[in-house]
Amino acid sequence: MNILLVGSGGREHALAWKIAQSPLTRRLVIAPGNPGMETLGELRPLKPTDAEGLTALAREIKADLVVVGPETALEVGLADRLAAAGIPCFGPTAKAAQLETSKAFSKAFMERHEIPTAGFGVYERLHEARQALSVFKPPYVIKADGLAAGKGVAISPTKRDAEGEIERMLGGRFGSAGARVVIEEFMDGEEGSLFAVCDGTRALLLGGAQDHKRAYDGDLGPNTGGMGSYSPAPVFTPELVEAADRLVVQPVVAAMAAEGMPYRGVLYAGLMATEDG
Repeated sequence: MNILLVGSGGREHALAWKIAQSPLTRRLVIAPGNPGMETLGELRPLKPTDAEGLTALAREIKADLVVVGPETALEVGLADRLAAAGIPCFGPTAKAAQLETSKAFSKAFMERHEIPTAGFGVYERLHEARQALSVFKPPYVIKADGLAAGKGVAISPTKRDAEGEIERMLGGRFGSAGARVVIEEFMDGEEGSLFAVCDGTRALLLGGAQDHKRAYDGDLGPNTGGMGSYSPAPVFTPELVEAADRLVVQPVVAAMAAEGMPYRGVLYAGLMATEDG
């Protein structure tokens, strides 16, 4: 197979390392890649958001499969362009990718289909978001709606701090990603990430990991894109995995298909294990 891998980060490096080992791989092209990937495949200097250029590259190398890593590439519709060109893509369409690219979309989707999620509100105007804080209890969870490289979440201990975070987000701190904010109920517990491979109608669990996002030791400081993670994580007991699969993963895949935007690729469920489950 001729395979095009899109991305340049650690996630894509791991994918390249494993794809290169497969006896099915005849040629691996990586765009844009990084210098550490040079021994694994051919590097091409195309941005993940250049959907037109990447589609042309896939045609050029006669790609049998395109594997997409970055959410930004999915957000601009790379999977859609590839589908139109008849090229198989491991990654969801722009509509399906909204589960990751828009927190407001994913929260409304889960509420609509009675999939467990923390209470929330979505706001575009500063005064409405400030007023909404009275509905929630501290600490306040403030999230930029769109992609912000893992940095678009703030947990504010006081109302005053929360007001400042809302003002900064709606004021352009994260560009268009912060044009709307989601204020969310704080869930006290241990966080974990559960992953599944999906083909649009079925989901096969890969396993779980625990991601550490705060910048400083002791779970302190601002959120980052991730300071490290490990798997397996003790938080994922067999009981928790079974419940998450039954209550979250399978219903999400079924509901996405029912709404005409089947999810293909890796589905990521961000879970909080609380005293209530």
